[in-house]
Amino acid sequence: MLTIRRADDRGTTDFDWLYSRHTFSFGDYVDANHHNFRALRVINDDIIAGGGGFPTHPHRDMEILTYVMRGRLEHRDSMGNGTVIGPGEWQKMSAGTGVRHSEFNPSPTEAVHLLQIWVMPERKGLQPEYDQKLFTDADKAGQWRTIASRDGRGGSIRVHQDLVLSARTLKAGESASYDITPGRAVWAHVTKGALELNQEQLGEGDAAAVNENRVTVRATQDGEVLLFDLG
Repeated sequence: MLTIRRADDRGTTDFDWLYSRHTFSFGDYVDANHHNFRALRVINDDIIAGGGGFPTHPHRDMEILTYVMRGRLEHRDSMGNGTVIGPGEWQKMSAGTGVRHSEFNPSPTEAVHLLQIWVMPERKGLQPEYDQKLFTDADKAGQWRTIASRDGRGGSIRVHQDLVLSARTLKAGESASYDITPGRAVWAHVTKGALELNQEQLGEGDAAAVNENRVTVRATQDGEVLLFDLG
């Protein structure tokens, strides 16, 4: 079975400095039909205006992944990390027993476009952790590049959940497939471009829950797709 989640049907937050689309319930947006997908709890598609950002705030017992697609994001946290995340970079923060952090757009004029993804950990009370890695478009061309996994396979980011997060870039006309192990399910999210997924047309920001044996994609425009393979 394939269930489509259209970009324009997502919840929204709209401030002077932030425009965000929420795939799942988040903050004041509550949607009983889209609260989570297995352990995948949040996908926020954020555009932060120049000089805007989130002041220091706490998190605990959550695996938080941030993917910067355009612009740059400055991060500081109570673990002592201070860094700027650029296009193509992924950041992981295992909040565990508790972390405080802030995120700001260091540019006064250029917006930053990012995905913030929350995954519920397999157990509570973990030691907080931080990681950051760059995956270029070339890394993701012609293969499903593992971005995050429980075992850190292939140099991917290690997360504390039965998750394999893969990304692939495709040129218009290219096709690819991904086999789903029985008992598992996949959430697919198009970050840019357009494609056919199991014969359904998806554009930027569109997503699909896939409870089938295989994901088959064919790019109708140059783009990128993320696959969250969950137990």
